[in-house]
Amino acid sequence: MNAVNSRYFKQMISRVASMGHGYTDLTILSLRSKWAETGCIIMGDGWTDRSHRSLINFLVYCPYSISFMKSCDMSDILSSAENLCNLFSSIVNMMGEKNVIHMVTDNANNYKIAGTLLHAKYPGIYWSPCSAHCINLTLEDVGKMDLVQECVVLGSRITKFVYNHKWPLAWLRQRDATCFSTNFIALKSLYDHKEHLEAMVICPDYKKFLKTEKGRGVKDTVLNHMFWNNCLIIVKIMEPLIRLLCICDTDEKPSLDYVYDGLSRAIRGTNEIFNNQESKYKPIVDIINKI
Repeated sequence: MNAVNSRYFKQMISRVASMGHGYTDLTILSLRSKWAETGCIIMGDGWTDRSHRSLINFLVYCPYSISFMKSCDMSDILSSAENLCNLFSSIVNMMGEKNVIHMVTDNANNYKIAGTLLHAKYPGIYWSPCSAHCINLTLEDVGKMDLVQECVVLGSRITKFVYNHKWPLAWLRQRDATCFSTNFIALKSLYDHKEHLEAMVICPDYKKFLKTEKGRGVKDTVLNHMFWNNCLIIVKIMEPLIRLLCICDTDEKPSLDYVYDGLSRAIRGTNEIFNNQESKYKPIVDIINKI
C-alpha cells in the first residue's frame, strides 16, 4: 500500500499508459539474451534514506540499455565484506555468471574486500571503484588540509555576512555577484567577484558595518592579499578535479578514458602552480595519487 499511496505511483501509471495499447515491458529473459551477446556491467549505487538505512540500488549496463534490477537494505550487512560478497554473488547469479564481466561500487574498504572476494569466486568478473566516488573522496581529503580549511572558513564568513545583511546583499546583486555555493565552488565564486567585494568594503556606505566585529573582520579578510592568493591557488588546483567529476557524473558518454588523462593534468598543473617545489606540491599530489 505504501507504493500505491506514493505520489510517484500515479506518475508511473500515467507514463506506462502513454505508451499505448499492447506495450509490454522488457523481461529478464529478453535482457539476458542481450547480456549474453555483449556482456554486462553491474553497478551498485549506495545511499542513505531519511530513516538512516544503508541502501544500495543495483543497475545493469550493456550497450543496449541501463536497467534497474533491485534495491537492497544493507544496514545489517554493510560492515561485513563476506556478507557483501554474498549479496553481490546473488546479483551475479540473477544476471547469469557468464553474462557479467565487471562490477562497479563505491570505494569504501568493505567494498574493496568484497570486490576481491567476488573476483576470487568468479575469476571472469572484475571489480573496480566508481570514479566519481573516488574523486569526491579526493576533494574531501584536500578539503581537510589546513590551508584549504582556513580559506573556506574565512570565505564562509564573507558569504554569511553578505546574505545576513540587507545592504551588502543588495549592493552585490546590482553587480550580479551573489552566486555563492559551497567549499571549492564557493571559493571560486568569491575570487571571481574579488573586485566587487573590495569595492564594497571601501564604499562609504559600508562604514556603518565597521562598528561590528563581523563587519571589521569581513573587511580585513577582503583586503587581505594573502587570502586571495591562497584562494587562487586552491581554485587552480581543484578546478581540473571538479571538471573531471562533472564528466564522470554524467550519463551522456563513457568517462573512463578521461579519468587518467584528467588526473595526469591535475598533477602536472599542481606541480606548475608550486613551481615544481616538491615540499609544497607533494601533500596534494599524494592525495590525488590515492585514486
